[in-house]
This record gives sequence, structure tokens and C-alpha cells, in this order.
Amino acid sequence: MTAATTKTRTTEAPPAWNRGSPHPLWLAVPLLLVVAIPTADAFLPSDIHLAHLLVVATACTAMAYGPRATALVGVLSVLALIAAGTERRTLATESVLVELCTLAVLCALLVASTRLRDRRGRELLRARAVSDTAQRVVLRPLPTRAGPLSLASEYHSAEADTYIGGDLYAAARTARSTRLVIGDVRGKGLASISDTAIVLGAFRAAAHRPIPLPELVAYVEDAVHWGLNEFSDVDPYVGERFVTAVVLDIPDDQPVMHMISCGHPPPLLLRRSSGTATALHVTDPAPPLGLGALSHSTYTAATFPFHDGDRILLYTDGVTETRDGDGRFYPLAERLAKWSRLDPGPLLREIVADLRDHAGGLVRDDMAMMVVQRDGAPAAG
Repeated sequence: MTAATTKTRTTEAPPAWNRGSPHPLWLAVPLLLVVAIPTADAFLPSDIHLAHLLVVATACTAMAYGPRATALVGVLSVLALIAAGTERRTLATESVLVELCTLAVLCALLVASTRLRDRRGRELLRARAVSDTAQRVVLRPLPTRAGPLSLASEYHSAEADTYIGGDLYAAARTARSTRLVIGDVRGKGLASISDTAIVLGAFRAAAHRPIPLPELVAYVEDAVHWGLNEFSDVDPYVGERFVTAVVLDIPDDQPVMHMISCGHPPPLLLRRSSGTATALHVTDPAPPLGLGALSHSTYTAATFPFHDGDRILLYTDGVTETRDGDGRFYPLAERLAKWSRLDPGPLLREIVADLRDHAGGLVRDDMAMMVVQRDGAPAAG
């Protein structure tokens, strides 16, 4: 499989503590104040004194720059105040000495605060780098190719500046087929990452093995059930935690796909020849992962035609449950008809743009989508 970057709504780490640092010429503003204030002070009546405003120059510098620039402007401000007092022959007066000491102390405090701010900013960037790396390990980028299939994916986390939440997807290759999973953990955001990691870890551990699809889903169910039970002593609501999922097995050499649905919204099959979108409902759906022990039933895979040029859209309920300003749900199946002939990448871009328009620009829930297209003969290797 060829690795590709997963499209997610994320925030990249800024190069410094403050994203969008001002242009270096902005430093000319406080420097201009350092020159202009004493100059104006020299031409004003003796009862009007502006030199105490020099602290504004240092404060402006501290807002936008680090401790070095702040210290430089602070020293220049102190020297400008000394020059102004010398020119007026008031440097030895009590009021000017108080102003001088006050300015020096304020400048020192501003330098210390910028130093502390920059140190905290570096610590935050390091923490975000570790967090981002850990999240990317859990939710790995999907490939663009897997055997005879083309793949595209989209992910949106409900919480800002996070890569993953309560939705998940993954792909794996066996010797003769491609296996896919998409799921939705009960809950959303960072609180659901542990359950997401359990499902993805179990799927990746077994999906590449040449075992029947029902056995694969049973393995994932056992792993989820065991993983949730680990929290039974600390989480009083562990019995209410579960994961809805759809697991697919798409053979390379047969125009079909095998599917097991565990309480998840039905995928939509798009036929390029007819331009129609059909929901794939299984006759014997399984309970969500984590609740399989309650049913004591075996898993049964449903088989659907999947010909060259066909695409299948897998999604989570964060897509179909997005509401507009009047409270109407997003009509995914209805909207797909006009994009049915698009390839996976452009198709997802159209859906995402239309979904955001429907929601007024802000999607508030976790959301994941995958589009899988059969292109024909398997890719070499």
C-alpha cells in the first residue's frame, strides 16, 4: 500500500509562541516612540512632562517580541529619560528620579515576563508535538491505493487542535483482499481516544491474517470487551460504552465485497454506470462492539456486488446528524446523486464543502468518511 496524508482538520504548531508574529519593521514603532517622546518633551512648557510615557514603548515591544528586543527598547527608554532630564536640568530632582527608577523596574518586569512567556511557549510546543505524534500513531494516514482500490478519507475532530476523537478508520491488506473498518465510539473528542485506540489496535493486529471476516470481527469484539472491562473499577458508566462499526473485506479478484455491520449507519454504494446511491442494509446486523456478549450470536457477513468503477462511501453519524439552522439533518444520500461520477478525492471535497455550508460553516461533532473505488486489476505488489 502507498502511504498518503490523511486529510484532517488540524492546527499546525506555530514556529514561535505567538502565531503570526509582526513584521520586523513593527519594531520601528517603539523605537520611534523612544526618540519622539523626549524630543517632544524638549519643546513643551516646563510644567508638561511626557518622558514618563516611555514605558509605552517597552510595553508595546513586550507584547510582540521576546526578552532581547524588550530589553533593548527598555534600555533605550531609560537612556532617553536620562537624556530628557539632563536637557531640562531636572535629572537630580525627586520626580525625575522616581520616574527613572519606576521605568527601570517596569522594564525589568516586562523582560522577565516575556522570558517566562517564551519558556512556557516552548514547553507548550513540545507538549503539542508529543501529543500530535501520539495521535497520529493511533489514527494513521490511510493509503491512496490498496490492491485494485483507490482510497480517500476525511476526518474532523470535535475538539480544536486535536487529530482524533471518537471516530476511527483503518485499512489493511491480506494476500488477496483489502480490509477496511470505520467506527464511532460512544462519546466524542479526547475522552474517547482510549476506546478508539483499542479498536484500531485490535483490527491492525488481526486484519492482515488470512482468517474469515466473521473471525476478524469476533477478535475485535473480544479485544474491545476486554479493554472496556479494564475500566470497570474506575468508570461507573463502562457498561454504557460501545463502538458502532462497519468492517469490509474486498477481494482483489471478485466483483464483490463482504460486510459485517455492528450497529453502524449503512454505507452508500455509488454506481458510476447509473449515477445512483444505494444504502447497503444487512439482513442480520450485529450489536455494537463491546456489547457482543449480550447477544450470544455469531457474526454473518453479507455480500454485495462491487464492480469496476463502483464506489462505496463509509461514514459516521457525525455526517448525517449535522443540522442546519432550521434543525434539518444533512441529506447525504440525496446530495450524493449529483457527485456520483466523481473520483474519491474530489467526491469527498464536494461532500465536506456542502456539509459545512449546511452547518453554517461549523461542524460540531466528530466526523469520518472514506470513499473506496474499484479501479480494475490489482496493482502490482
